[in-house]
Amino acid sequence: MSKGISGVVFAGGLGRRMGSVDKGQQTFLGRPLAAWVAERLAPQVDELLINANRNEEAYGRLGFPVIADQLPGFAGPLAGLHAALAHARAPLVATAPCDSPFLPIDLVPRLATALQKSGATIAVARCGGRTHPVFCLCRRVVLPALEQTILSGELRFERWIRAQHHVEVDFDDQPEAFTNLNTAEDLARFEAEVQARLSIS
Repeated sequence: MSKGISGVVFAGGLGRRMGSVDKGQQTFLGRPLAAWVAERLAPQVDELLINANRNEEAYGRLGFPVIADQLPGFAGPLAGLHAALAHARAPLVATAPCDSPFLPIDLVPRLATALQKSGATIAVARCGGRTHPVFCLCRRVVLPALEQTILSGELRFERWIRAQHHVEVDFDDQPEAFTNLNTAEDLARFEAEVQARLSIS
């Protein structure tokens, strides 16, 4: 049964906090970070897109279409969402960043349920008392409003979401799911922790 949902992995940033490397291509437990995210998100959607602005061939090897920002200058995840909304075939688009390999395997169903019940245009994950705006599900009808926001110069993802009819979805049962591996130190620390757990088990 079709879910009517497209997904996108955001891998189009500059990775400044990781030394300006392509974060999605950094290795975590022997595989690119983006591969872990794609593996978890793909089963939850009808089609998966990878938003990337460099190393397109490497991302293409993950087996999903690669789309670049339509805006210049590595404008961030809001530009990635803009590109995804323009390319997606489904009426709903789910998003996740490339540096979150532990994202919930039930992320999209729970966001979709809340979106349907609330009648909102965007459902966004909430955990630990804070929202995680780049983990969201939005209706493609927001594209014109998003374009106007970007043209006005506003590129902050959370501020844009708060200006829309949105609903927050609680994920406090999965506190580690939204961990971002933003730096090389984060990457090394979590890799060591996972390896330690595997050796114990």
